[in-house]
Amino acid sequence: MADSKVVLLQQTNLVRALHTTFRDRHCPRQTFVTTSDRLVQLLIEEAFGLLPPTPITVETPCGPYEGVALATENELCAVSILRAADCMLGVMRSIMPGIPVGKILIQRDEATALPQLMYSKLPPNLAQRHVLLFDPMLATGGSAIAAIRVLIEQGALENQILFINIVCCQEGVTAIQAAYPLVWIVTSAIDPVLNDKKYIVPGLGDFGDRYFGTD
Repeated sequence: MADSKVVLLQQTNLVRALHTTFRDRHCPRQTFVTTSDRLVQLLIEEAFGLLPPTPITVETPCGPYEGVALATENELCAVSILRAADCMLGVMRSIMPGIPVGKILIQRDEATALPQLMYSKLPPNLAQRHVLLFDPMLATGGSAIAAIRVLIEQGALENQILFINIVCCQEGVTAIQAAYPLVWIVTSAIDPVLNDKKYIVPGLGDFGDRYFGTD
């Protein structure tokens, strides 16, 4: 993409097929879960590729190889925006079981329609970590912006936050870029618009309800 801080997964036939499967309103829940998890794994691997490398040389059986090392578990943390992103944490911990985990709960105030912080529990020393912030859907950007604000208030560095989501809307991307231009956004799809109920179109409906069986 033109914006260097927005990373869209390459739209391979695999990525498009996974989207076709789990966006389908008739997709069985088991298939929705397994397909979502596959996309999340691809997104996490893409995000890892954005971490700053450290040059390192190792000896192969046939000679030296000049490679790189990325941040370790102790230099990272994974944070979910409750509740839908908890499924993404499961995939993250299957890849890196020892990564510290934080959680943030943001709910919309019914009187003001503004996002309101209800709960947060974060690992210590955020300034020394790259933060992988998870939320499967990015619509208006209100919850994500509120969560990023919490992270920064607790010491996280803006340019070390990677916001990972499965499907987003251009409106939400624009909102995050306006508020926090140094935050990375890693996604597998950018849909064009929101409807009058602030659902992403074409989107996939309510991700959390479909994933956890509360639809």
